[in-house]
Amino acid sequence: MQRASRLKRELVMLTTEPPPGITCWQTEERIDDLQAQIVGGSGTPYEGGVFTLEIKIPERYPFEPPKMRFLTPIYHPNIDTAGRICYDALKLPPKGAWRPSLNLSTLLTSIQLLMSEPNPDDPLMADIASEFRHNKQLFLQKARKWTEEHAIQKMGSKGGRELLKVSVKGIYIS
Repeated sequence: MQRASRLKRELVMLTTEPPPGITCWQTEERIDDLQAQIVGGSGTPYEGGVFTLEIKIPERYPFEPPKMRFLTPIYHPNIDTAGRICYDALKLPPKGAWRPSLNLSTLLTSIQLLMSEPNPDDPLMADIASEFRHNKQLFLQKARKWTEEHAIQKMGSKGGRELLKVSVKGIYIS
């Protein structure tokens, strides 16, 4: 019961006062199955990209952290090819930093910050972390290319008219 009421409060907060560049919504009617989108920060190789994440809320939430992963491919030292995220607040102590006082808005904002400021000292992808440390220009070039290929919404032509899919607080408009 505590889990459901807290999740409802958090989703209302994310809908009425979303952090800049972040949207989050429940998929279908399941309150424990969420999706979020993070807009890549300006001045980063992810600028202009919209990155979708899957969020699974465990039964013991808020005493256990949610499981989050990127659905949109991203070239990043702390995010692997399956979309898993290496971030302390997504793990329980003693190895992690999850606390029940954290919420979805805080986690999503922290992940947005991690996108802007990778942590090569705690990588999930050692080769990308090494590239980030020793050849930052190549890292930035590859990250921009991945963003262009996977995260930038493309305009397409359908019957002579332009079509752009946009997500506004989880509602898709075509």
